[in-house]
Amino acid sequence: MATVTSSFHFSTLTQSSQRNLTLSSNSPTFRFRVGFSCHYLGVRASSYASKMVVRCSSSSVTDPPTVSETKLNFLKEYKRPIPSIYNTVLQELIVQQHLMRYKRSYRYDAVFALGFVTVYEQLMEGYPSDEDRDAIFQAYIKALKEDPEQYRVDAKKLEEWARAQNPTSLVEFSSREGEVEGILKDIAERAGGKGDFSYSRFFAIGLFRLLELANAMEPTILEKLCAVLNVNKRSVDRDLDVYRNLLSKLVQAKELLKEYVDREKKKREERAEPQKTNEAITQQQFSSL
Repeated sequence: MATVTSSFHFSTLTQSSQRNLTLSSNSPTFRFRVGFSCHYLGVRASSYASKMVVRCSSSSVTDPPTVSETKLNFLKEYKRPIPSIYNTVLQELIVQQHLMRYKRSYRYDAVFALGFVTVYEQLMEGYPSDEDRDAIFQAYIKALKEDPEQYRVDAKKLEEWARAQNPTSLVEFSSREGEVEGILKDIAERAGGKGDFSYSRFFAIGLFRLLELANAMEPTILEKLCAVLNVNKRSVDRDLDVYRNLLSKLVQAKELLKEYVDREKKKREERAEPQKTNEAITQQQFSSL
């Protein structure tokens, strides 16, 4: 069976002279190797009930699960086969998020949730079934012992808030009262050293999504927002560049898959054509008898 192969690292991108897509990096963080073919990969697993924790610091977990246990939890939660272009990325992504989730300084926040939901929706865009796409999301977050509904609710809350902002009001959230304003103030305090805060690329992508929805894409606005949130802008810039490049490579990989599927469909139709012609001739011969 012919196979189309791509490899992704969530960092600096290069493209080979062949049709293989490669992202290279010296860092293993967010390293995506994507290989896909026109078949489905599936794992059979028994039913499993996952304990959900909405907001918890990993420092309170005395015996955190291993990466293998988290991956197994995902497979137990979602038993249907996943096309390998999606499955390979999801498996590597869940490994990286497991490492974030169980860091001592980890604490769930809505901006992180918005960033993950944004990445997930981009990755799973074009998935054959909307119902399955949501079920995979549920299984993924439950495998990390968190609440998928909380992720969705918080992401939607921040998106709605950001749409009502302008560049000025976005960076001046600390001067106002409100639910989202309170969330951002809490993040700023923790990032400033008054509590647990662990910066991640999902957090950077969440910030980018806020800017995007508020039509505040000027670099100076991002700089001001990072300053009031006590987040290193250089890290955010670096991770956003990686994110944009990753999306570009994902689009190319999906296009390659579509080309392959279309080509195979055309071959099947061409092979079937002579058979249809022979059947028509045979039918005519019998009719003339």
